[in-house]
Amino acid sequence: MNKGISFVAKACLLVLITSPVLAETPATYALRNDPARSEEFMDWGMGMFIHWSFDSELGSVISHSMVGASDDYLDRYINELPTYFNPENYDPEKWVKLAKLAGFKYMVLTTKHHNGFCMWPTKTTDFSIENTPYGKDIVKPFVEACRKHGMKVGFYFSPEDFWFLHQQGHDIRRRGQDYAHVTKNQALQDYSKSQLKELLTEYGAVDVVFLDGKENGPMREYVHELQPLCIVTRGEMETPEQRIPDHPIEGPWESCFTLGTQWQFKPTHEEYKSGTTLIEMLIDIRAKGGNLLINMGPEPSGNIPFEQERRFRELALWMFVNREAIHEIRPCSIIKEDDIRFTRSSSDPDTVYAFIPQGQKMWERGVRREYVFKSLAALDATRISVLGQNDRVVEYKPQVNPESRFEQTDEGLKISIVRAQRLYNNHEWPNPVVVKLKGVRVEGPASD
Repeated sequence: MNKGISFVAKACLLVLITSPVLAETPATYALRNDPARSEEFMDWGMGMFIHWSFDSELGSVISHSMVGASDDYLDRYINELPTYFNPENYDPEKWVKLAKLAGFKYMVLTTKHHNGFCMWPTKTTDFSIENTPYGKDIVKPFVEACRKHGMKVGFYFSPEDFWFLHQQGHDIRRRGQDYAHVTKNQALQDYSKSQLKELLTEYGAVDVVFLDGKENGPMREYVHELQPLCIVTRGEMETPEQRIPDHPIEGPWESCFTLGTQWQFKPTHEEYKSGTTLIEMLIDIRAKGGNLLINMGPEPSGNIPFEQERRFRELALWMFVNREAIHEIRPCSIIKEDDIRFTRSSSDPDTVYAFIPQGQKMWERGVRREYVFKSLAALDATRISVLGQNDRVVEYKPQVNPESRFEQTDEGLKISIVRAQRLYNNHEWPNPVVVKLKGVRVEGPASD
């Protein structure tokens, strides 16, 4: 694994690895995300996370199998396993095109996970993509594909480097008093900064950086120093992992989720979320003002796994119909009534979107349903419609008038709507229907 690293580089690395450990944690660092960029981030609504490293060859958890591993395992993991990694089908344009179709606005690639393996040909270490059978930069074509198709570019980067800690002689861990993370380990901090400098100076403007690690103040400051307009998510804002908060969080925030049970590709024993579950999660998060960062774990070949692609395509159909209720919105003061959630246009606060789930009984096409929204009131200019349909035609049912109607009652704003659009061949549709209410007033206290 020594290919491509010079004697000088090795000497510098030795100095870094043997540098003294910091005794104290630096003071708290200021939050510096640009306010205008933060507002833009809130408009995007949905990002695709991509967890991928050479240990996808085994279908294991990414990086964490190194924690508590035997010396023999670590030796084979570091020196043998990368010799198998050759993603000959890697085509990030395919990834980006699917993401764009599904309504994603940004994509975040694991440039380096905790294992320390760099997905670009770094000058800082030979533990990188350069020393695999593939041998080519993974990051550059990803960035180029994103920019070509108008997708925002995001980098995941972990300053917690298990390979580096192993070279220093530490037991690999992520908890404990003797855990030498970046604010307690000057050598590791300098090493991680040198890699961030490569990523943030050699690939042009980067829109998002997700810093995954403990006490990342120095790294966050360095990102802003190198690229002031880059948005730092984890490290600077709330990023709940594998959970949705019970209540809205002030300012920009982002929930990240696996599509199955594992971040990286898991070839067996995997259980994926249904498309409907994915859509309902997205609605709940957006109603509370956050972004959803949902994961895709490529196969070692570079292909998107069959099961994952199917979920993204179900999401794509729903987003193709309803995307205006997800992008460029803010939370209402009323988050939900019963099972119906609301969002509000960021540019027109009098425009509200109501997400109506199917309920216990499938909503048949051509059937009218009525709802009363206690927290909404009609104005003189109020108009309502069901997203995706013209409210004039129900295919094969010319006797049905699907016009959307409303009236203000003592109980609240009463709406009457028909599910008219045919989206599946069997006329069924398991996912929420979205009603656009333009020119309404939101009343009452905020709900949970």
